[in-house]
Amino acid sequence: MSPALTETMSPVLTDSCSSDLKQAIKRLQLAFPRVGTGLEQDEEWVVVHHEKQWKKIRLHDYNDLFAVPGLYEKWVYDVLGCRSPQQVRTQLLSCLEEADHSPQTLSVLDLGAGNGYVAGILSEVGVEQFVGIDINPSAATAAERDRPELYSDFVIDDLTDLSDANARTLDSHSFNCLTCVAALGFGDIPPEVFVAAYNRIEDDGWIAFTIKSDFLDDSHDRSGFSGLIRKMLDTNILELVSRKSFEHRKASDGQALMYDAFVGRKRCSFPVVMAH
Repeated sequence: MSPALTETMSPVLTDSCSSDLKQAIKRLQLAFPRVGTGLEQDEEWVVVHHEKQWKKIRLHDYNDLFAVPGLYEKWVYDVLGCRSPQQVRTQLLSCLEEADHSPQTLSVLDLGAGNGYVAGILSEVGVEQFVGIDINPSAATAAERDRPELYSDFVIDDLTDLSDANARTLDSHSFNCLTCVAALGFGDIPPEVFVAAYNRIEDDGWIAFTIKSDFLDDSHDRSGFSGLIRKMLDTNILELVSRKSFEHRKASDGQALMYDAFVGRKRCSFPVVMAH
């Protein structure tokens, strides 16, 4: 393989980014599969020049992805044009303003936190309190490396099977906002984990998440989220405040990937038995 190098413009970065991350992004060299290879969204890959060699990394191989500083930002946000975090921020801010709530009042549980990109852009508009949770140990390492001191705590665990220590950590916080961006529907976060996170939010708290539009269609969805979200809304367990369809990003072949962004208010906890 003789990778063709791709030069890209600077990605959207936040004030919370470390200077090392910004420099790492500038140094990265990437090469991509030929257009027309027909890769599914969870099969996409890139070849990156790192530590004096070229390495092929799949987008959903998070341990490898986060091990390369700047790769996530340059690939996903710059090259592929991901705008899900910005979409959620815009909708959430609009809903907060309409309800006369200040971003400074939010205490956020960031589900599928990754390396902290979503928390980073929310910190730009005044949100100050974040706790991250992810199942991949590489996420916590990357978040501290790329956005140091952004999170009050960062838990690595399965929310449906927490260790006693991690349960105590989460119990020590009072959350009035849940964020989950571009992490639902591919097996990374199953419905029962989303419900466990949802139930940790105070009643009347804010719920903000995105999901691929196909996963909201019963005829296409095998993730379980179509039925779950419908149950939440139909029973007013989750009161919908704002829902918008938008282009999440481009696929590797240039096709638009469409997602829906939801912002709502938790009115009560969701019975776990209804999540199955």
